[in-house]
Amino acid sequence: MKLWKDIDAEQSLVGEGLVTLKKGEGRLLKSGGAWIFDNEIAEVSGDFSDGEILRVVDFDGFPLGYGFYNSASKIRVRMLARWEKKGITPRFLYERVQAAWDYRRKTVDTSSCRVIFSEADWLPGMVVDKYEDVLVVESLALGIDCLKEIILAALLDVLEKQQISIRGIFERSDAPVRKKEGMPPCKGWLWLRDGADDSVNVEITENGVRYLVDVENGQKTGFFLDQKYNRLAMQQYVKGARVLDCFTHMGTFALNAGRGGAREVLGLDISEFAVEQARANAKRNGLEDVVKFRTADVLDELPKMEAAGEKFDVVILDPPAFTKSREATKRAIKGYREINMRGMKLVKNGGILATCSCSHFMTEELFKKTIHEAAGSVHKRLRQIEFRTQSPDHPILWSADESYYLKFLVFQVVDER
Repeated sequence: MKLWKDIDAEQSLVGEGLVTLKKGEGRLLKSGGAWIFDNEIAEVSGDFSDGEILRVVDFDGFPLGYGFYNSASKIRVRMLARWEKKGITPRFLYERVQAAWDYRRKTVDTSSCRVIFSEADWLPGMVVDKYEDVLVVESLALGIDCLKEIILAALLDVLEKQQISIRGIFERSDAPVRKKEGMPPCKGWLWLRDGADDSVNVEITENGVRYLVDVENGQKTGFFLDQKYNRLAMQQYVKGARVLDCFTHMGTFALNAGRGGAREVLGLDISEFAVEQARANAKRNGLEDVVKFRTADVLDELPKMEAAGEKFDVVILDPPAFTKSREATKRAIKGYREINMRGMKLVKNGGILATCSCSHFMTEELFKKTIHEAAGSVHKRLRQIEFRTQSPDHPILWSADESYYLKFLVFQVVDER
């Protein structure tokens, strides 16, 4: 991988092609969105290849900006910029990366954080997470993949100017969505500093809790950074409490509960690999006597616990996305309703339920409606304590709905009287 000093910062990255929209199309783009779909385009002219940055104009020739084009994708154009007189150059991308880092410095603990969040940082299709001295990149669009080396070289330079040393960059571009862009999965080290350790296990500290993150085999890029401050928020509700953490993954909410002073914590997850990681993390934090984990299918286990008369002061529900498409939303509603009904039944009268959804297709309004229906079905009343979203290093860009996905609610659960 080239370093920034070896890149021609003023070279034009714009191809020779021109994308012209149909009359009346581009509504999403014109309202602030970043995507143009195949059925919105009247013509693509000029000499170009898929993945190149092209100029985009309206039906009457009015300039709309620059975006990269891919004929293999339903999302034909992902916009990089509104009209930019200087065009798109490596210098332009460097400034985007600098702005992304400056934003994180102002809003979050940057020891481990999301540095680049796709459309929300105007670098569509790319995610970069920082785990202490390792960067993990996920590249999910052909156009951004073509720019990957320039963007990562810029990021290394930006961090080094802040005296932040990075030992390596690991790629986790292995999500199935790459196939829709006509790209094979890709995983492995992209770059290692000379003489640097090539271990894929990175120890991080978040909210005072230590974890060992496996950037090669862990979920997504290795860890879920988006719940950072939601986990911290739960520490205030658990002192002296008996806590159940469902879908615990690496034990994140459970370990925050242990650090917050819970007297007893049980974490459940269907993955034996995740549970072993969670147990190791409990030991790493000296919490193994308080925080326990069990391998179980949560949807099967909660009815058994209810039948056994189990009750908890705090129940935390952090399930995986029950829907990744608009078409599957109805089935997801049923899943969220069921899991929340089960969770509420295990909460002591006056206890706490924390529940969340990480699917952007499950809108805030729909999620709240589903929880309300679940409460009515089990004769519980809810007093909302907090409504939260994803950590600020996963910013929500208005008009880019896909950037708003995490909804996190904390309730007091009261029996109907």
